[in-house]
Amino acid sequence: MMVRNDASWIRTVFTVRGSSLTRTWGRLLLVTVFATLVTYLHDTYGLLHTNLTVTPFSLIGLALGIFLGFRNNTSYDRFWEGRKLWGRVVNASRTLTRQVLTLVGPAGSSVAYRTCAIDDGTVDPEVRALHHRVVRRAIAYVHALRLHLRSDRSLDDLKAYLEDEELADLVGESNRPIAILQRIGAELRVAWDRGLISEFHLPTLEATLTELAGVQGGCERIKATPIPYSYNILLHRIVFVYCFALPLGLVSIEGLGQYTPIVCLLISYAFFGLDAVGDEIEDPFGEDINDLPLATITRMIEVNLLERLGEEDLPPFLEPKDGVLR
Repeated sequence: MMVRNDASWIRTVFTVRGSSLTRTWGRLLLVTVFATLVTYLHDTYGLLHTNLTVTPFSLIGLALGIFLGFRNNTSYDRFWEGRKLWGRVVNASRTLTRQVLTLVGPAGSSVAYRTCAIDDGTVDPEVRALHHRVVRRAIAYVHALRLHLRSDRSLDDLKAYLEDEELADLVGESNRPIAILQRIGAELRVAWDRGLISEFHLPTLEATLTELAGVQGGCERIKATPIPYSYNILLHRIVFVYCFALPLGLVSIEGLGQYTPIVCLLISYAFFGLDAVGDEIEDPFGEDINDLPLATITRMIEVNLLERLGEEDLPPFLEPKDGVLR
């Protein structure tokens, strides 16, 4: 995600990186060359003279602008919903950690009101180990969710938080985040059987795991349900035909003449740009420059949860690199 908040207005206007121009410059070049050729043939040899007026282009352009606006609103809704879902991942991860550290422990002991960062000898080492296992699995879960949504089958980011046996079991899993949630749920069930979780607290912990599973389902819905392909094809074709037909309608307008390529370039930039922006933000979980910074969000969750465990050797927060958060 681009985060150039320090850029001035003039720098923003002339910025190429992160803009639709990186995706549309080839199309714009073709339209401009074609418009230049049409203008040259018309002015030099009197060819391509038509009785077209700007009226049909105005009507089509108006309708096309509405369609592109609707499509871009739909794409942005997907982007914003994805960000809200990841906000819930942040909240649920922190909530699960707090609940584990305060609700899981022997009945009647003060451990229920301590964090793992406090070790004065009153906390059962076995309970502390249980806290660490569950919270570290929660960290592994958010990393696994990010990788899952980006179709990345790597396990490298999970190695620091899962045992070798668990990593080996994940290799064959098609949905690794759900498998990790299953492990967390099983761990909590064992703790309940041993009397470390009250029957009143177990539903609360289960509700948080359910929240994580529900959020993951929402993310998977966005990823697996793109905007209908036929709709995208229709828009791409109409934009293509409109922009390449534009010089034929403008070249005969009195007073426009040699400025036809410039006018066509500006109009095409608007339509091709809107079309490209809709394509780019349609999948908010990808790794395009304007997609959600999932790596940054997961690192923030990782640091927050490790701090609750009392860890001191924390990974650094991710900072923008060349104005981009990944």
